[in-house]
Amino acid sequence: MYSLLQKVLFQLDGETSHNLTMSGLKYTQHTPLAGFYRQNLAAKPVKVLGMQFDNPLGLAAGLDKNGECIDAFAAMGFGYIEIGTVTPKPQAGNDKPRLFRLPDGQAIINRMGFNNKGVDYLVEQVKAAEYRGILGINIGKNKVTEEQHALDDYLTCLRKVYEHASYVTINISSPNTPGLRNLQYGEALDNLLSGLKTEQQILADKYAKYVPVLVKIAPDLSDDEITAVASSLMKAGIDGVIATNTTLAREKVAGLRYADEAGGLSGSPLTEQSQYVVTKLATVLAGSLPIIGVGGIDSAQTAQDRLNAGASLIQVYSALIYQGPQLVKDIVNSL
Repeated sequence: MYSLLQKVLFQLDGETSHNLTMSGLKYTQHTPLAGFYRQNLAAKPVKVLGMQFDNPLGLAAGLDKNGECIDAFAAMGFGYIEIGTVTPKPQAGNDKPRLFRLPDGQAIINRMGFNNKGVDYLVEQVKAAEYRGILGINIGKNKVTEEQHALDDYLTCLRKVYEHASYVTINISSPNTPGLRNLQYGEALDNLLSGLKTEQQILADKYAKYVPVLVKIAPDLSDDEITAVASSLMKAGIDGVIATNTTLAREKVAGLRYADEAGGLSGSPLTEQSQYVVTKLATVLAGSLPIIGVGGIDSAQTAQDRLNAGASLIQVYSALIYQGPQLVKDIVNSL
């Protein structure tokens, strides 16, 4: 069924097919038509971040930016779902076209630029969802917010999503918001993390609920930068790290149509790079905080490899576009 649908959708440009798919999921998730993608999977429970996950496979942020299809993705059998990235104010994102499929490389390039309907809209979608499993909410800053005021945007989002999230992810690694990746380094990172941890404690007291805060990092970090980031995360008491976001590298897709488009590359070409970052992180962190592995996970084998490298949980996005919900079943059943 999915292969037939994919052939139709892939005749359209990337963003049009994405929007049609998300609309289809949004309007069928509470109807009998959800049976076309509903999957009953064997439980593969794992305890991470003080929470019990039905299985270690989650949906990565970026696909359901506004939290409109939570129940649809839950029906596919994910052990947890991460929505966003969401910003304090709605924003249109970068100019179109901004989403490109590279089928020969099983890859996607995007320069969406945190297009979303704003944090208030997302919170309303979460409140309306029937899903009661583990939900991560990924937060970022608005493009117009200057780098030195980035913390204000993250605090605004953290305060609004805290009550409704199982965990919150701080996205400082998207390549599509100017200056965002600068927040991964040195004093800028330490100041950001310190402010977030202070607010996290205030909110934990307010709601009598501790919501873990994780940081999502880029795959384009050197060994020294990975070590420095890990040190900052441990020093600040951050609860976990997600590795990795999309890459700016193009070596693995050189010569393919759209390979030279600006933006972040995701999908199978990222497998080796993200695997390396998880392996390096696991060595440096030495079990002090959990790692969620994402990037190029496109099969049962690459999923298991990421867990073997030191990830406690894993996520998929691009491979789901190419393989459909069957990928979820194949990975979870193999674990």
